[in-house]
Amino acid sequence: MNWEQLLSLKRFGDTHKRIRKEQDETRLGFEVDYDRVIFSAAFRSLQDKTQVIPLSKTDFVHTRLTHSLEVSVVGRSLGRIAGKKILERHPYLSEVHGYRFNDFGAIVAAAALAHDIGNPPFGHSGEKAIGEYFKTGKGQQFKEVLTQKEYQDIIDFEGNANGYKLLTETRKGVEGGLRLSYATLGAFMKYPKESLPKRPTRHIADKKFGFFQQDVVSFKELALELGLESRGKGEDVGFCRHPLTFLVEAADDICYTIIDFEDGINLGLISEDYALEYLIKLVKDSINIKKYNELVYMEDRLSYLRALAINTLISDAIAIFIENEEAILKGEFSVSLMEKSKFKAQIEDILKLSVQKIYQSQEVIEKEIAGYKIISDILDVYTTALIREKEGNSSNYDRLMISTLPESYRETTDSIYPILLNTCCYVASLSDSAAVHIHNKIMGRQL
Repeated sequence: MNWEQLLSLKRFGDTHKRIRKEQDETRLGFEVDYDRVIFSAAFRSLQDKTQVIPLSKTDFVHTRLTHSLEVSVVGRSLGRIAGKKILERHPYLSEVHGYRFNDFGAIVAAAALAHDIGNPPFGHSGEKAIGEYFKTGKGQQFKEVLTQKEYQDIIDFEGNANGYKLLTETRKGVEGGLRLSYATLGAFMKYPKESLPKRPTRHIADKKFGFFQQDVVSFKELALELGLESRGKGEDVGFCRHPLTFLVEAADDICYTIIDFEDGINLGLISEDYALEYLIKLVKDSINIKKYNELVYMEDRLSYLRALAINTLISDAIAIFIENEEAILKGEFSVSLMEKSKFKAQIEDILKLSVQKIYQSQEVIEKEIAGYKIISDILDVYTTALIREKEGNSSNYDRLMISTLPESYRETTDSIYPILLNTCCYVASLSDSAAVHIHNKIMGRQL
């Protein structure tokens, strides 16, 4: 893979190549990507989607939206620092093509901003709830009318694949979705493969999947333009990651390691003394003890350590990225950047404590259980109504339910797969509160 192709400014539907030197420096194409994401309805819904605690009543707990903004900020720093070093190594990118180090920052920032845009309500349990409705619930009935890959798409419903669909899907009058640059879409794609085959490897790109069957053609076009190396055989569509994806992933890893931990402390789920000890281990080489000891309030001490920890991990991630640039460009780097971190032991200690004290806390578990029921019931009502409408035997109740869907989700002339997938994507688009509200209406608990 080569940087000139990987930094493509092309967008779906373009008939001519976009040249970097011809860009308006006051409105750079990669910066337009960021603006399009932040003004999208899908991004706005993240303000009421779970990051740590579902339906939290506490102001300072992060939502998917605040998390995405923070990941974007960290990603911009990672991209800019990496971009500066890449241009020093490959001066032709600047001298011949006009790329600047800020370009790398803008790409990573936009991709990082969008990284959770396809996630359903109630966190990762929301993905599992959608999948299990079709795997073990009433949705099993559709297995026989779908291909293996189509069925796998919905029983392993994946927020990353839904994100790609949201960013690129053509709707009536809207060609190519948000029409982001190919560079940003490539950096967004953490798992550039289909839902099948499930590869029994430890390669980071095989951990999940990144696009649904209906998006195979568009992703192939994207991969060809970017020059992503193929990893699949025959009909199995799989590619190497875009190198900047590693920076997007690192930004996410850094933020949820440190900031979810901070939420746990603020919520009282993790004791301050215990938590500060963990963070100090991470920043012991850079901490100013005098300054730290002068901080009177816990939130100020925590804020200082958080900033130091993020800065420490940014520097570490950049060092790993630059050291392994050649292997990354060849598609031979098979783990996340933080997996190679010299602070791996400290990171794992923090994550282990977060799992025990936050992610498996009673409050989280109880709300995730409710989320399973809510998502299953909503899926059941809408899939039943839409499939009956397609088959011409819908009831008045079915037609009433369909009328409550946004117009773009009411289509029943397609085959079974797009109807089911679109229904899953509708449920995934709901905020936590909207899902609860719709469920209350369906169950007759609220007028």
